[in-house]
Amino acid sequence: MTNKIYRVGIVGAGNVTRMHLDGLKKNKDKVDVVAICDPNLEVLNERADAYDIENRFTSLSEFIAKANVDVAVVCTPSAIRKEILFPLIEAGIPIFCEKPFCETLEEAEEITEKAKKHGVPISIDQNFRTHFSFDFVKKLIAENEIGSVSSVRFHDYFFRQDQGWRTQRERNSMSVMGIHWFDGFRWILGSEAKSLVCQTYSSPAVECAGDTDSTVQILFQNGVPVTYTQSLSSAYNSTQLVVVGETGTLLADYTNVSLYRRGSKEPVTTWKFPTGGPELKPDTAFEGLRQLFESMETGVTALNSSEDNLKTISLLEAAYQSAKEQRIVFFNEDGTLKKSEYLELS
Repeated sequence: MTNKIYRVGIVGAGNVTRMHLDGLKKNKDKVDVVAICDPNLEVLNERADAYDIENRFTSLSEFIAKANVDVAVVCTPSAIRKEILFPLIEAGIPIFCEKPFCETLEEAEEITEKAKKHGVPISIDQNFRTHFSFDFVKKLIAENEIGSVSSVRFHDYFFRQDQGWRTQRERNSMSVMGIHWFDGFRWILGSEAKSLVCQTYSSPAVECAGDTDSTVQILFQNGVPVTYTQSLSSAYNSTQLVVVGETGTLLADYTNVSLYRRGSKEPVTTWKFPTGGPELKPDTAFEGLRQLFESMETGVTALNSSEDNLKTISLLEAAYQSAKEQRIVFFNEDGTLKKSEYLELS
């Protein structure tokens, strides 16, 4: 990369914005946060004061006209993505967008096509590739630590009571957390989905309109089955990835990866991977933005591009469609959902 210092503007001043700003302020040799935009003046000023951001806008059109940014970091609710991203794309501003990219595959495709038409790069903050142990596990698989992968099992259990707009959305647990895990499964296996089946449940323990608990089974094109269970209603906290291989099994979480061999009750090796833990979350988010900068400088599509994220959104769309229609959903060879499978869920 060059020594260019990018002028960055933030669109959306909610809670997730703090993670991005924490990462940005640690990288002042690469970025200068010059503006922030949010229609809620109180929230806008609170965030801008905390991070010493001078230029503040309550109007997106004014932000676009006056902020003079090289890149916009979009942290608005996913329910309004299109109305935020379209004006930025039309203004030719490259975008780093929080996950989920948007709520439906149809909208994600529409945004991606518009960005392509205008020649505007978009990258998505799928930072759990490195914040969780997926990237470390991917490297261990590539180094043949466990031989060929036979199956993957993953669960994420904790209690989460959201407030505000998210509680009114019919898509909840998998939009909030599953979007990370779907992307991680693609990442470690280096393969795309072939078929998927899902069941969902909305627990009375959580005040929300959408799913709180989900179970998903995915068959990937390389023949590996993945079983994923999500709960936002659990009094017991546990997040665990198990990757079963021909010669060993990996057990992983947010900070550690352990290797088991046949006959060993204890791990033969345990690694603490260098990007895990909550204190490093801003760093992994900034790494996603750095990939966008590199793409802008080289013209090479970023690994976290909106085009790539269509395949992750396809898994999300398929899961909700499968649960609603009580059937198996199938994918194209490139990992996108078959057009014949489309059903917009309101």
